[in-house]
Amino acid sequence: MRMSDRAWAEMMLLGLIWGASFTTVAVAIREMGPFQAVLWRTGLGAVVLWGAVASIRARAPATWRFWGACTVMGILNNVIPFTLMAWGQQSIESGLTSILNASAAVFGALVAAAVLRDERLTARRAMGVALGVAGVAAITGAEALTGLDPRSLGQLAVLGGALSYAFASTWGRLTLGGASPIAAAAGMCTMAFLTMIPLTLAIEGPPPLDLSPRAWAAVAFYGIAGTGFAYVIYWRLIASAGAANALLVTLVTPPAAILLGRLLLDETLPPHAYLGLGLIAAGLAVIDGRLIARFRRRRDARIGGNAP
Repeated sequence: MRMSDRAWAEMMLLGLIWGASFTTVAVAIREMGPFQAVLWRTGLGAVVLWGAVASIRARAPATWRFWGACTVMGILNNVIPFTLMAWGQQSIESGLTSILNASAAVFGALVAAAVLRDERLTARRAMGVALGVAGVAAITGAEALTGLDPRSLGQLAVLGGALSYAFASTWGRLTLGGASPIAAAAGMCTMAFLTMIPLTLAIEGPPPLDLSPRAWAAVAFYGIAGTGFAYVIYWRLIASAGAANALLVTLVTPPAAILLGRLLLDETLPPHAYLGLGLIAAGLAVIDGRLIARFRRRRDARIGGNAP
């Protein structure tokens, strides 16, 4: 599906919002725990999404099956990845978190191939997965698997969150395909919030209210814009440009997070992080396949034009 100028603008905006979300989470967890940060995120996101549901007069099915699917989706797509990544960001840079987060699409290809019949792992997709895994390995290094230092554990936590996203995408396709996307997102975020309440109270206690203005601004941004509005834009992008094109936002988010991390948090990343990002981006391009198909068409056109 060809992307319009509006779709490109929405994708760039979404990449900027999600990139800034990594930065603002890093700001918030300086004054609260990761569970508390995620409690705010899912709660504010749910409020925005239900507002979107009301504005378009969508309906959330009042069935146990729908709300059960939303509960599992909320755990896989919000509770686990949001919490693991926020916890990991206590010891690694926000830009590096965004790069490792991009591996979710690579893991998604593996999970889908294992579960869905129409998503088999072809030779091309296997090559893309291999490139993505090589990118992750270039970033983390062997010490991430053998060492127990905070930085290695932080990277592994973020990768765990990315893997949870991969399972969430397959679960959503299997169980929520017939529901309104906005209603499903609102239900997912609501159930994630309800799940986070007892977890947060048991592990970290009530979220603090005596935050600095900078922290409150960060919470407002990643909860309202980075979760609520971002999901609205994402589903609009899928509807207008297709799921494959919407996946490209994964490549737009890390540059935004890296730049904002540098400007706002004075973060710097080692060279191997950029090498890993390049390999992950190459892997996603191979999995997607459109660049390869375009190259082949141009090659065939040149060969045909030169034929006697």
